[in-house]
Amino acid sequence: MAARREVEAALRYLAPRIPDFEFGAVADHAMISPGLSMATPEQAAWLSMTAYIRHALTEYDDLLDDGYDRESARHFVLDAINEHLQAWGVKRRLSEDGDAPKD
Repeated sequence: MAARREVEAALRYLAPRIPDFEFGAVADHAMISPGLSMATPEQAAWLSMTAYIRHALTEYDDLLDDGYDRESARHFVLDAINEHLQAWGVKRRLSEDGDAPKD
């Protein structure tokens, strides 16, 4: 597992304008998520950041609760996720493929 300071450094590099509260929440998620235990610091930061935005800052969970499948719900929140990424200074964007970069 990557050290927290490495994940935090990767997160600051990826999202230089991320607000402090979100920074802490994303770093915490990266450190406690079992699925990220073998990820590089950069992968852990990216995946945690996109998951945080999806669940905390979009209507994704509400869409799931309303009966949408994951793929459809992700489609409907894609633009909102990319807007948050842009606001945080992230150059990379999500594509319809989920966590794949959009060129």
